[in-house]
Amino acid sequence: MIRDYANHAANERTFLAWVRTGIAIIALGFVIEKFNLFLLTVARTLAAEAPYPIQMQKLSGPVGRFGGLALILGGVALIVLSASRFIRTRRLLAADETHPASSLRVEFALLMATLLFVAGFSVYAAIG
Repeated sequence: MIRDYANHAANERTFLAWVRTGIAIIALGFVIEKFNLFLLTVARTLAAEAPYPIQMQKLSGPVGRFGGLALILGGVALIVLSASRFIRTRRLLAADETHPASSLRVEFALLMATLLFVAGFSVYAAIG
């Protein structure tokens, strides 16, 4: 029987939840990339009609070009970060001595990055 099995199981469930979230973010990045490609193709197809290509190119702006790639890389980074946290927590659970609680600096930094990311996309969506 594994000592502190409930804690190890909770650590693994948390890790798997973060991996699922990372995969969902990567999938959203691919959707944005493919939709941007679709918009560019439609803009080239409608090149004869003047107002449509300009509107389509405006829709596939920098967020369309780089937003999908940023989400893909962010999802990969999230999976790597969650794997390192899982391994660290597993080692701490297996150790015999007690450890102080971790600081909230990393969690606060991730929260601020997420809020800035969401705020940036919201401002772009409101202006565009």
